[in-house]
Amino acid sequence: MTIEVKQLDRVVIRFAGDSGDGMQLTGDRFTAETASFGNDLSTLPNFPAEIRAPAGTLPGVSSFQLHFADHDILTPGDAPDVLIAMNPAALKANLRDVPRGATLIVDTADFTARNLKRIGYDENPLETGELDAYHLIALNLTGMTVESVKEFGLTRKDASRAKNMYALGLVSWLFQRPVESTITFLETKFASKPDIRDANIAAFRAGYNFGETAEEFSVRYEVKPAKMATGTYRNISGNLALAYGLVAGAQRAGLPLVLGAYPITPASDVLHELSKLKRFNVTTIQAEDEIAGVGAALGASFGGALGVTTSSGPGISLKSETIGLGVMLELPLVVCDIQRAGPSTGMPTKTEQADLLQVMFGRNGEAPLPVVAAQSPADCFAIAVEAARIAVTYRTPVIVLSDGYLANGSEPWQIPVVDDLPTIDPNFTLEPNATDDKGAPLYLPYLRDPETLARAWAIPGTAGLDHRIGGLEKEDKTGNISYDPANHDLMIRTRQAKVDGIARSIDPIEVDDPDGTAKVLVLGWGSTYGPIGAGVRRVRKVGGKVAQAHLRHLNPFPPNLGDLLRSYDKVLVPEMNLGQLAMLLRAKFLVDVVSYAQVRGMPLGAAELAEVIGNLVEETEGIDDDARHLGEAAASLTHGEALHTEPNGQPNGQANGQLHESEGAR
Repeated sequence: MTIEVKQLDRVVIRFAGDSGDGMQLTGDRFTAETASFGNDLSTLPNFPAEIRAPAGTLPGVSSFQLHFADHDILTPGDAPDVLIAMNPAALKANLRDVPRGATLIVDTADFTARNLKRIGYDENPLETGELDAYHLIALNLTGMTVESVKEFGLTRKDASRAKNMYALGLVSWLFQRPVESTITFLETKFASKPDIRDANIAAFRAGYNFGETAEEFSVRYEVKPAKMATGTYRNISGNLALAYGLVAGAQRAGLPLVLGAYPITPASDVLHELSKLKRFNVTTIQAEDEIAGVGAALGASFGGALGVTTSSGPGISLKSETIGLGVMLELPLVVCDIQRAGPSTGMPTKTEQADLLQVMFGRNGEAPLPVVAAQSPADCFAIAVEAARIAVTYRTPVIVLSDGYLANGSEPWQIPVVDDLPTIDPNFTLEPNATDDKGAPLYLPYLRDPETLARAWAIPGTAGLDHRIGGLEKEDKTGNISYDPANHDLMIRTRQAKVDGIARSIDPIEVDDPDGTAKVLVLGWGSTYGPIGAGVRRVRKVGGKVAQAHLRHLNPFPPNLGDLLRSYDKVLVPEMNLGQLAMLLRAKFLVDVVSYAQVRGMPLGAAELAEVIGNLVEETEGIDDDARHLGEAAASLTHGEALHTEPNGQPNGQANGQLHESEGAR
């Protein structure tokens, strides 16, 4: 049989099954294969909060979505071109996201009357015709897996657990992924369990070979490597990038790193990763609770280290008193908030951006803090280095905002040259910095650097530099306890001025406005960077003029932000909250920004944003032409974010629809 190879410029694949079916592992391995091939990629893991949700139920479905392309992409994709469903629940839970004409690869083994009834199917959807709008490939993947590993003597239950590897092998064949890394991974992961190792490898190879010989597949697909800047790349998740960035920041400051943390979803992986890096002078403390974790980190900073604590929204609320103590002590402290859906326990494995006001104002008294936010998984590295720079230079706790989408998602990361990272000077005080009335040497712990307003930082035990610490108000310069009203006002204003002054070390915010004539600016922060960028691309593709800018520094804002906002007729702020940044911008700059707020526990979609942006552009420009409808046209583009640009700045084409051939040269 001759197998045709079709060229595609991008594909979105979603693996879905029970929580115990290994969908996250399968997605991770396919991502690793894709990264090694050289495609640009973006991923979206999505799983229940329960350790083992009920098998075969809709709440128990776990999925992993991967978008890969031969060009720059920004999101994991709005909708899958290929859905691999390992049971009826996975099919039903995900089918609403799959566009007509997409490919469905379905494991038929569990499509029994009992399992179908359990999730609300009266009849088998594989037989009723309701899937006729899709390219359906129904296979007994479980049965074929069991048959492929029978030589290893496993029980049927144990043998069937390798079905995710069978499916991975099949899809790896379909999209011509390199498989060596997966085989090496399985050899390493199950080295101590030879039967399990060999069964998984056999299932993986059997799935790959089935694609080669089965009549169900007369076409394979090829997505060529993406053109990227010269350098060394690796695939990286947001939490791993954050861990590496914290270590890099501490190294560039010449400081030991001490992490005090309590495990919490989705921040725990930062603790896990840092615990592996002791060789870089990293100490990790898994504390008994959130308060102990931040206390250990702040104590480490007092001792001359870079103290770090990690958590999510519920833990940040518990840490707030100690963070306020860090404000009073004026010591470096990096606080990482990997946001999740709330309030209270909320939805632990779902993403959200709703902690902005908490980290800005969630402390008693006037306790200003710098706040920075990562915009992509790879950017978590850079934002961690920046947080370390600010914390050490300005002697202040710094909040780093990430979220579940960035933490668990991944993308290619160009590994930086260490010497190119900023040098951070802790500038320890090593000797007395003043004299008393009699001319004797004196140490004033709150004597400040005139440029940064950072106070002196002395390592405990340094001769002659003993000083008082605590949460009570400090007297200017001496650090003695003071209840003087005028001194309190001075210290409050000085701490605020110190944070405000950080803006002088921040680059002006850059705006992407191709010809400078746009009337609408779309401004985002955090993980909305990708969806906003993809939505803007769609609007521009259909002729709309729109500018885009993104905030990484949320307190203080970049110095030119006010002027930028006032230079556009309309400013749209999409957020995964009820408009928290929009409220801050209105209050500070008196600009009537337009808020677009969605709080669904999932990232914003490129198509929905394209429609909102396009409609606002039409309204602002006074377009009254029934034939145009920018929003509808932009949203209907099958894959608008696939519009990409060559180095000369000219568009190079746009991806077409589902699994069809790409049009034009790439």
